[in-house]
Amino acid sequence: MSNVKERIFGAVTVMSEADAGRLWEIIINNFSDWSDIKTVAPDALDLKMLKEIETNPDCKSFMSDDEAMKELGL
Repeated sequence: MSNVKERIFGAVTVMSEADAGRLWEIIINNFSDWSDIKTVAPDALDLKMLKEIETNPDCKSFMSDDEAMKELGL
């Protein structure tokens, strides 16, 4: 992933839900043509990851906004 994409991902991670909603509207209105995206069933690896998300307690721990910003150097 490029440096710019990593910075965008980091910014989205720590922004408020309201700000994320506004950003999503910008993306939808300016950068997307989602009409041709196909829906596919999850494969075995996808199902394994989803199961781990449900059962692994480490998947339910999160860092604070301040910790994330510090980690990202923002």
